[in-house]
Amino acid sequence: MTGGNKKLHVTGTSETKKNRPKVLKSSDHSSHSHGQGVSKLSVLKTQHNGSLYTGFGVIAISVVSWFVYQGYLETRVNSPLTENKVAFPSSHDFPERYWGSFRPGVYFGMKSRDKHSLLAGLMWFMPDVAAAGNLNLRHLCDQGDNLEQYGWKEHDGRNFGVQVIVDKFIQLETSFVTKLGGNHGGDWTARIQVEPRMKELRGQQVTLFFYLTLDDNGKGLLQPIRMIDNMDTSGMEANESVKFLGLSAVHGHTETLGDFRVSFHHANEQSIVHTAFLSTTVASPHLVKDALQSGLRLMEDKKSKQRHISLAGTLFAKEDKLKQPNFVVHQVTGKLPLLLEIVYESNSFAERGTMLRGEVYDALLQKYREQFRIQFESKFRLNEKGFSEEEQDFAKSAMSNLVGGIGYFYGSSKVQSVHNKEPVPYWNVPLYTAVPSRSFFPRGFLWDEGFHNLIISQWDREISFDIMAHWFDLMNVEGWIPREQILGSEARARVPDEFVVQRNNQGNPPTFFLVLDAMFKNRPVRDISTLELEQLNRMWPRLVSWYNWFNTSLHGPEPGTYYWRGRDTASVRELNPKSLSSGLDDYPRASHPTTYERHLDLRCWITLAAKVMASIADLIGREGRKYHETFVFLSNNELLNAQHWSEKAKRYADYGLHTSNVTLRRPKSVAGQPKPDKIRWVSEEPTPRFVDDTFGYVSLFPLIIEILQPDSPQLGQLLQDLRNPNLLWTKYGLRSLSKTSPLYNKRNTEHDPPYWRGPIWININYLVARALHHYSVVEGPHQTRALLLYNELRENLISNVLREYRKTGYIWEQYNDANGAGQGCRPFTGWSTLVLLLMSETYV
Repeated sequence: MTGGNKKLHVTGTSETKKNRPKVLKSSDHSSHSHGQGVSKLSVLKTQHNGSLYTGFGVIAISVVSWFVYQGYLETRVNSPLTENKVAFPSSHDFPERYWGSFRPGVYFGMKSRDKHSLLAGLMWFMPDVAAAGNLNLRHLCDQGDNLEQYGWKEHDGRNFGVQVIVDKFIQLETSFVTKLGGNHGGDWTARIQVEPRMKELRGQQVTLFFYLTLDDNGKGLLQPIRMIDNMDTSGMEANESVKFLGLSAVHGHTETLGDFRVSFHHANEQSIVHTAFLSTTVASPHLVKDALQSGLRLMEDKKSKQRHISLAGTLFAKEDKLKQPNFVVHQVTGKLPLLLEIVYESNSFAERGTMLRGEVYDALLQKYREQFRIQFESKFRLNEKGFSEEEQDFAKSAMSNLVGGIGYFYGSSKVQSVHNKEPVPYWNVPLYTAVPSRSFFPRGFLWDEGFHNLIISQWDREISFDIMAHWFDLMNVEGWIPREQILGSEARARVPDEFVVQRNNQGNPPTFFLVLDAMFKNRPVRDISTLELEQLNRMWPRLVSWYNWFNTSLHGPEPGTYYWRGRDTASVRELNPKSLSSGLDDYPRASHPTTYERHLDLRCWITLAAKVMASIADLIGREGRKYHETFVFLSNNELLNAQHWSEKAKRYADYGLHTSNVTLRRPKSVAGQPKPDKIRWVSEEPTPRFVDDTFGYVSLFPLIIEILQPDSPQLGQLLQDLRNPNLLWTKYGLRSLSKTSPLYNKRNTEHDPPYWRGPIWININYLVARALHHYSVVEGPHQTRALLLYNELRENLISNVLREYRKTGYIWEQYNDANGAGQGCRPFTGWSTLVLLLMSETYV
């Protein structure tokens, strides 16, 4: 970065010296008479001075222009595209989706779709089993909590959700229902029901904390309304008596919500052992757990003399003169089983009738659940296909976890281009998006989101359009979208600093074209709603910019070739420098990154993009000839074979500067020094060649994108290799890298285990199954083989994901290619949820 600027500066200086006018001396001219000589010399001096001033003027203008241009280049990375926004300007345009469980990173929370929302959330622990110094307080979804299972059982993305959380000793059911009315998003009620997992635990105590706070930079009022209870510290902390109060409600106000009231209701007062509250301030929403724990005290009841871990009430710093809380918590400790209802009511809801709790809540929740089940069967037809009730419940839960994992975020990314010495902030933006994993990746990822919406668009097209609109509104003036969205303090707190900055030469596969293709493939205009056509028209300029960014920023040296940017050419610890922007991370590429690499998968993604752009242009009456021509050019099988088919290995492959003879070796240790990390060791000079020692997911992309002609000999070879157990085939699905590949299951560094070098990934398996289905219904010499492979692969995938779900309680990030075991993070109800579309055989 600095070197680039410095080079430009030096070049400018050398050009300045080269073009500088020569200073003339009198001795350089012929002798003349004194009078003539003086006259000519004066003229020469005048001309010289004019030239000198002109030269300096040109130099000054050039220098200023250079700095202006540099400033322009520096600002492009964080300058928004000036086209009209695609997302509707107000979340009130979608009142059914204004409130929801839009905090996927917590076990249970509620949030509105506002940039400075009111946040509600749950924490809990069991006092009777709390270890000294460790309450095992649950709040954020965390693999380290080792919960046996948690996730939504039913969630429609609009009106309700029902979740089951299986902790070590208790099972919680968290549910919510929203109700439209008024001018500020309506009402909602949440219910927390806790049951003991073993009969002998009945009567044991559990403590629930339900809190309200404001999102980053949110402004508003929260006023706790107390209910009386007498407690004292009896020498535990301050040795003085205090009147200890629980909460009956919180009254509040924000600009977008207006006035509201949140009330707390306990179903069986006899089971309540203790109530308390906390009213304080917190600097940021990601600090609420710390703030709550700081507000805990050991209290003693004056009457029963029982001691309780209890919130301390009102806590403000001495210097805080306003004493206006932005963090209020209601605590209830009760005997199992325990039920708590939280009722949010907007003051603008004039005629709501009976409060949404108790039997009223039961009736409305039951109504929504019945509607959900009817809609699910009409969309996916699993009962009709003969799946058991247990298998259908699994599928409902899988989809509900994806939809229930949709979050609403607000903030700015950190971005950087080659023209920026340091990262710069993107503009503040909202993002409505699903997430790959609530525990490990509770934020938006660009290429994941396309896979997510293959499912969501089958469930609710309006939600999918809204998600895509928010993502396309993240586009900068170059047509680039940051591939990972870490927006707001809650998201930022969970990401190591080295992964925060997004660089504008790195994109992610444009998987939204998969979604648009599935949504509109073979659909005549008459069957598309006016609203969807309007949204496509709003989206079109941004689709054009996005397509252009891929087609121009990632092109290779020859027409029809492309390569992913961002591979480290100077890496000494990586066995094979990663291509993170491809989404396939450590999947083996050419051993030595160059600018003349050809990446097969990227070429196929752009082929798909051109095809879909041409299709959408036809739908909405735009000029699409150039996209159609590009698609025809890139899908030409002869050109594809010339650039990516290795006749020697009989497979499609990348091309680049490559050798197979690369290993990791540890340098000799120096006495008294720490053991050095292993470094990359190349024992053979690389040569320009196909990377055909590798066979894996990338090799399948001409099949996946359905570029190959039905009678293609290369298609026949691919199908033959696909079923070979020494390559990709397993009884659990297709492994990501063949067993014969040099880097199969090899670590990329001493500390990085294999990621895309063997494990089974559901997203690519789904795309392969979809392609096999396509070739099984298209006439050609490979039709029968494609059908057999499709049926067997589909059955293997469904059976293994179900088996691991029954065994572990989770859908996983990836599956072991040797035994089918789930591995990576859990729950991974992002693209692994595509198993639902395999069950329903939904491919368009």
